[in-house]
Amino acid sequence: MNIGIVSDTHDNVDATERAAAIFAEEGVEIVVHCGDFVAPLLPPYFGEFELHGVLGNNDGDTRNLQAAFDALGGESELHGRFAALEFDGLSMAVLHGESKAEVEAIAAAEEYDLVCYGHHHVNERSENGRTTVVNPGAHFPTTADDDRTVAILDTLSESVRFRSVLE
Repeated sequence: MNIGIVSDTHDNVDATERAAAIFAEEGVEIVVHCGDFVAPLLPPYFGEFELHGVLGNNDGDTRNLQAAFDALGGESELHGRFAALEFDGLSMAVLHGESKAEVEAIAAAEEYDLVCYGHHHVNERSENGRTTVVNPGAHFPTTADDDRTVAILDTLSESVRFRSVLE
């Protein structure tokens, strides 16, 4: 199965539409959002997927953000500040990751196959023991073009690759 990973969409409708189109092209079934939707208008753009999200430091309207997730129905869920998920036998910790030390500590514990985070507006794929750490990139206006990406996780091969939303 392919899982799409996105973060820091910051009300950027164009980037969100492009991310959803990339996920559809890639045969993604589930999207994981690492926080900073900012406004409740963005979750519906991922309506064709099962959407799992966490709250970021700029997600202030949590009541209406929750309502947007509820309107998606199905298995979509807004998990609060942290999510422990499992898909195809792969365990995943998801957080916004304001504290890089917290991200590193969760990865160092090697309790999860993947630790996915955002906040820093730079894409990353690194290994910490048995754990893969992924920051999918960001879509904030000042983000460098090379970091305006989403990540695709292939659960069969356990591989992660990035796609630019600027393509």
